Amino acid sequence: MAKLSSHVTALFIVVALVCAFVPVFSVEEAEAKTLWDTCLVKITPKCALNIIAVVFGNGTLIESCCQDLVQEGKVCHDNLIKYIADRPSLIGRETQYLKKRDDVWSHCVSISKTA
Repeated sequence: MAKLSSHVTALFIVVALVCAFVPVFSVEEAEAKTLWDTCLVKITPKCALNIIAVVFGNGTLIESCCQDLVQEGKVCHDNLIKYIADRPSLIGRETQYLKKRDDVWSHCVSISKTA
């Protein structure tokens, strides 16, 4: 009888945890859809990948992508990079990525002003 009681308790805990976290995942999916609908459509896929490679890797910024980035806007740029930087696999390096994000933005704005 004690085993049955412990199994029922464990099942209850699992169900409670699932119910608690399902809305969190839904919010994250809604946030991703909003970012996609409002921000990613403003920049070409080639430039989006280039900027991600620069911020999260050792990519070289294609200067023609700066125009797309500035047109996309700082809020979109900041939110998209932060969204990617918040992935569990990147935890602990967010500050590094956010600095690179800001450096890319500043560089692109300065190029766009002179063009």
